[in-house]
Amino acid sequence: MKTGLFCNYDNHNQDARRAIFEQVALVQQAESLGFEEAWLSEHHFSEFNLSPSMLVLMAHLAGLTSTIQLGTAAVLLPFHNPIRVAEDIATLDNLCNGRLLFGVAKGGPFPQQNKHFATPMGQSRARMLEAMALIQKLLYETDVSFNGQYYQCDRLTVYPKPLQRQIPVYVATGGDDGIEFAAQHSFALMGGPPFSLERLKNTVAKYRALNSSGSEKLVLARFFYVGKTDHEAVSEALPFIRQFSQKMKANSAQVMQNSTNPDQKPFDRTNICFDEDYLIENSIIGDVATCRDKIKKFQDELNLGTLALKPSSFNLQKNLESLQRYNQEVRSYVQILPASTR
Repeated sequence: MKTGLFCNYDNHNQDARRAIFEQVALVQQAESLGFEEAWLSEHHFSEFNLSPSMLVLMAHLAGLTSTIQLGTAAVLLPFHNPIRVAEDIATLDNLCNGRLLFGVAKGGPFPQQNKHFATPMGQSRARMLEAMALIQKLLYETDVSFNGQYYQCDRLTVYPKPLQRQIPVYVATGGDDGIEFAAQHSFALMGGPPFSLERLKNTVAKYRALNSSGSEKLVLARFFYVGKTDHEAVSEALPFIRQFSQKMKANSAQVMQNSTNPDQKPFDRTNICFDEDYLIENSIIGDVATCRDKIKKFQDELNLGTLALKPSSFNLQKNLESLQRYNQEVRSYVQILPASTR
């Protein structure tokens, strides 16, 4: 199992420049500790998460790091022109010397994003899948012609081509069509912090029924804080968890209120949940022993490829210390667990 960092560019102090460079400090700490990956999220119109221009931020990190792989978690494809995404991704892969990992998603319960990018929520998944099909052709082929429902091109070649022969692709999805698409192409899967273990197990099982190779590369993002005691860890992470919970519950309520889809179901604990107690329980938050046990559970159930840790204190120094404690007291333990216990 690889260890990654999950990067939201949290604006805890209402200071954009500080938020950006505190995230840089966390990525550089992760690289110095030997973490294999850093994953950046994409958010729009949010005063809390300052990563609308995710690929610009990744280009910045590409110049400040040398070994850690840089992943998109994820490019919200329905809000972008896929031709431009292909150009940007290929350029970025060259900038970071072939360290790019390409994650894609349709976008979460943020109605403003769909409204201002003129993309009905009911079209998001179909647009994501069609855009990804076009991007894959543009990255590696020449004279590409494509005639989809949403996107078209005629005898188009984009330059530069990626440095990597094949950029690894990850799809954040729980829908059957998304799982089938990922399995058909042997793309890996991604799961976000609020995704329930039951949902993730169901997604992986559906994938494996279609393709026995690829699901073992699953990237699981989880809120994270390793403290000296469980009480200290929960107390330190709770303000962040509470803020996230309140924001996501408000967004989800708006989605349900505005939905014209009769099949739209409320969010629940078997799928995705934003309750504080649920988030604490399903995150890697606690003392060393608690965090070891929680990681082992995820390994047992999902056979993780990468655990992407999202530091969950409002304090940069506390987060740096938590990463150090993980590296010294948790990471080596979970990496050497014998197969029979995993």
